[in-house]
Amino acid sequence: MRGADDLPMHVSTAIPDAAGPRLAGESTTRMGSTALWMHLLVPLACLGLLAAWAGPLGGDRWLADRIYAWEGHAWALREAWVADTAIHVYGRRLSAAAWTVLLCAWVQASLFRPRWPLRRPVAYLLLAVLASCVAVSLLKSWSNMDCPWDLVRYGGQREFFGLLEARPPGMERGRCFPAGHASAGYAWVALYFFFLAAAPRWRWLGLSTGLALGLVFGISQQLRGAHFLSHDLYTAAICWLIALGLYVAMLHSAQARGRTPDGSGASP
Repeated sequence: MRGADDLPMHVSTAIPDAAGPRLAGESTTRMGSTALWMHLLVPLACLGLLAAWAGPLGGDRWLADRIYAWEGHAWALREAWVADTAIHVYGRRLSAAAWTVLLCAWVQASLFRPRWPLRRPVAYLLLAVLASCVAVSLLKSWSNMDCPWDLVRYGGQREFFGLLEARPPGMERGRCFPAGHASAGYAWVALYFFFLAAAPRWRWLGLSTGLALGLVFGISQQLRGAHFLSHDLYTAAICWLIALGLYVAMLHSAQARGRTPDGSGASP
């Protein structure tokens, strides 16, 4: 009976018991170039159409107008416990805690030989989630756009200025685009590619988890007046692009070179 180190490269090793049921013998899925392009173009086309409606066609303000009116022409949920504390504060902490647990899992996989095959997929997921959150944070510091609650239209003190429009001298910087809190959820769309390498039949569950977290975090912030819809759409696109790019660099390329997902050489 052959050990895990003797498995052919197209067969995934078992997920450790602590991570879920064993999936030994399940084939990994390595996408061809056409599939990779589809993973790039189809999501971006969908997000692009939504962003075009939200931005240039006025969907952002159409939706925000209705939320604002529904809340009594005020951001009544801005300080609400569920939206502010439970989802905004504890949701962010939950995402950070999950990342920390994942880091511990990577250390464990690195120390125990039976779990070596998970090192590269877990390292990929760690880096993808971190890079997505950092990238969105850096863009927020540069973009200089206001939150809905800052705008005169919604009870604030500032006029609206687009992403590429010059702001009056001395006007305080805006730090609301893209959506930072939503990135703590959408960053986990990388679970799709993690499972694609480690346990392919779970990849749709991984994608659904990341999208659900992003939607919950994003919608709660829209209800508070912290973001427009387009802010969340661009965040989702950034997270997906980073997840896909790192998958190509760390997992897909390793398999194409004839290596197992953990980066070791495949046995004959």
